[in-house]
Amino acid sequence: MLKLFTLIIISVFSFQLQAFGLEAKDTQYIRAAIIQDAASLRLKVDGFFQIEDLMSHKVLYRGKHINTTVTVQKGDILLGPVRSKSNKLIIKAEDPDAILIDGRMFRGDIQFIRKDNQHLLVVNNISLEDYIKGILYHEASHYWPQEALKAQAIASRTYALYQMESNKTKNYDVTSDIFSQVYGGRTSERYRTNKIVEDTKGLALLYQGKIFPAYFHATCAGHTEDASLLWNTDLAPLKGVACIYCKESPHFNWHEVLSLDEIEKKLMNSDYQISKIEDITIDGRDVSGRITKLKIISKDNSLEIPAKDFRSLIGPNLIRSANFNLSIVNREAVIEGVGWGHGVGLCQWGAYFMAKEGKNYEEILKYYYPGAEISSTLK
Repeated sequence: MLKLFTLIIISVFSFQLQAFGLEAKDTQYIRAAIIQDAASLRLKVDGFFQIEDLMSHKVLYRGKHINTTVTVQKGDILLGPVRSKSNKLIIKAEDPDAILIDGRMFRGDIQFIRKDNQHLLVVNNISLEDYIKGILYHEASHYWPQEALKAQAIASRTYALYQMESNKTKNYDVTSDIFSQVYGGRTSERYRTNKIVEDTKGLALLYQGKIFPAYFHATCAGHTEDASLLWNTDLAPLKGVACIYCKESPHFNWHEVLSLDEIEKKLMNSDYQISKIEDITIDGRDVSGRITKLKIISKDNSLEIPAKDFRSLIGPNLIRSANFNLSIVNREAVIEGVGWGHGVGLCQWGAYFMAKEGKNYEEILKYYYPGAEISSTLK
């Protein structure tokens, strides 16, 4: 009986250390928005947990095992036995692998934030290295050469560190989709990719001693893009390089057919005033071959739209890159393109073929981010 009591005390004390953040001081944490707008969601925790009010830092409930729906009702967050008027709650579990959200397992803690529309924003507070473990499987196949995976892990860590610095005043640092880095939590981890993360622990890219946004994409199709043409980022490692390595990528060529009515509807939904489209013409390309602007001509008027905006509003998985040709046939836009992604930074399929040729991760990263240095961020 005494032994059992001692084990319970040790377990509770261990949980309190974790719950109140008394861990290694050099551990870096990132906040990943795993659900951005949900009316309700399923939460399951196996083992000991506690629920806190993030606004007052008060513990509202401690318990063992929970399987419930989390929702907002009359302005209150309903989370199992807790009903709170706070707009931010957090659940912490003793077991780092114990929390499931809508069937997916997540390490770390989970925040539930009530939005103005009475829906929930769900944010995973997690150590940076565990976060990288949760994205590497999605950003590159776990069967890829290890040097390509190492290059991807370092680029992903660098991008995450930059977002952590840039978004300190916001509710989260990164999203879990293609607009940031695809993150699937503990469920998305694999033994081989986890080992790659451990092997590159703390390594990141620096330019002139500073972290920068180490963008990456699937296939550049011959030349990576100058980031300054897309965003307010003008750095030597992101100016673009010729790439001879991704020509065998399965995503090098693509084809899409879209009706003019469909394009018109998406433009109108994005507040572009256009109707009865008759033609779409290319109105400039940059040095990488990607389109800079498109001109959309209708019976009554015409408008110019940046190619990056056109791609975004039509859908980045339909218009896979800004490097394409377009013709109108029977009120349909026939689009023939090359490459997949915005084209900035690391070409993932280029990295794959470089690794197949025997290049190591340092050579890959220095090729796609010229002028950058690889350094440890661990103190």
